[in-house]
Amino acid sequence: MKLITAVLREEAVDDVQIALARLGISGMTVTEVSGYARQRGHTEVYRGEEFEIDFVTKIRIDMVVTDEDADSIVDTICQAARSGNIGDGKVWVVPVEEVVRVRTGERGEAAI
Repeated sequence: MKLITAVLREEAVDDVQIALARLGISGMTVTEVSGYARQRGHTEVYRGEEFEIDFVTKIRIDMVVTDEDADSIVDTICQAARSGNIGDGKVWVVPVEEVVRVRTGERGEAAI
């Protein structure tokens, strides 16, 4: 099993969700997060005064998937979220040792 984490632009989330639904993905966790990478935030003007905004708001998607599905899910996320501009986001994959469905006690892939 794999944990796929994607940090994406807010505008891309609907397209990613639709693309994953077409792929048959039924579960994910979505969180609003903030941070920066190469783009390092931006400058905004508020009431005539300029402010440096250090963090950019992004959306984080987490999902646990089978090993066999991981590559196609990553490809789908990248295709749906890509605008070609700086700040499109990042996707990473890490191994998961165990998953337990709390309600039933199912373990492993049965709990996904």
